[in-house]
Amino acid sequence: MQWRGRRGSENVEDRRGNRIPGGLAGIGGGGAILLVLLGLFFGFDPRPLLEVVGGGGQGGGPQEAPIPGPKDDLSEFVSVVLADTEEVWDKLLRAQGQPYRKPTLVLFNGAVQSACGFAQAAMGPFYCPPDEKLYIDLSFYEDLRRRHGAPGDFAQAYVIAHEVGHHVQNLLGISDKVHAARGRMSETEYNQLSVRLELQADFYAGVWAHHAQREFQVLEAGDIEEALGAASAIGDDRLQKEARGHVTPDSFTHGTSAQRVRWFRRGLETGDPSQGDTFRVSNL
Repeated sequence: MQWRGRRGSENVEDRRGNRIPGGLAGIGGGGAILLVLLGLFFGFDPRPLLEVVGGGGQGGGPQEAPIPGPKDDLSEFVSVVLADTEEVWDKLLRAQGQPYRKPTLVLFNGAVQSACGFAQAAMGPFYCPPDEKLYIDLSFYEDLRRRHGAPGDFAQAYVIAHEVGHHVQNLLGISDKVHAARGRMSETEYNQLSVRLELQADFYAGVWAHHAQREFQVLEAGDIEEALGAASAIGDDRLQKEARGHVTPDSFTHGTSAQRVRWFRRGLETGDPSQGDTFRVSNL
């Protein structure tokens, strides 16, 4: 992907190296012991959490101000990708009479506090509608390459563009409608609705790629294959098969590998946001 020498976004909040006050840290060494025991019981590595909750402060206190992190290649790369999404979606939404509020991209290590609650890096990148921020631990990209076999900078750009797709859904009121329906349906029915939300975010990522190529000529040989590989690698069916040895379609929340590839490709080929209404089609 051609990205060097281009504008980066000013809307990047670097919390790498931050500590999160309160929580378990507020009860001292007992909290650390409890965290280790929970890690042993539930099978997660407690060390990243121990690092971020190891500071002082009283529970419920304000979060520390972001500490600027080092200007490394990867943080500069995601900043340029975010800037590209800002320009593309500002144009596309203004054409529909919809103002575009730029989201903030938060970089963190291990765990992070957001308006959506406390999250571990193991959850993967996510978007939080209440604070309109995207959150990513950049070590996810190494996991994407090593564990899921999806390397490449355009695969990494796809991840950011997908989360920005959720921001677009939030601005358009789509996310609110989906979340409001949760109390009126079964878990299986809501999972199916969640799949449609996620596939539309994949479609929006493809729309971004279409216009980024037209505006900035970002694509190099193999880039599209990298993005399609990433979309396929994180399909529900593939992830469940790798983790459990079998799949449970009723529990899918993001879509199968084939579905994720299909909707990203559709956005890439059409570049038209109106072609991505995943909530009205019968065959995903």
